[in-house]
Amino acid sequence: MILKNDISTIKAELGDRKGQKIMIKGTLGRNKAFEEEAILKDTYSNVFVVEDKVKDTNASYKYTDILTRELEVSIFDGQNFNPLILPARN
Repeated sequence: MILKNDISTIKAELGDRKGQKIMIKGTLGRNKAFEEEAILKDTYSNVFVVEDKVKDTNASYKYTDILTRELEVSIFDGQNFNPLILPARN
């Protein structure tokens, strides 16, 4: 079960990293996976927005997709991409 506190935790974690480079991995369904490097542009109550400089586009993703593991987010620390730490499940 997804708790409101879990969403708040992820939102806060991403909110602290606005402007940083991130890697997003996910599926588009039916064996179509994607991986994109983008800049974390902004966070909102239910979604976060990233900017793809290469394609010159913006995309938004739901925090719940991270919690349900439909989406994987890694944060660039200057040398490597490190996975976003998810709240522990009980």
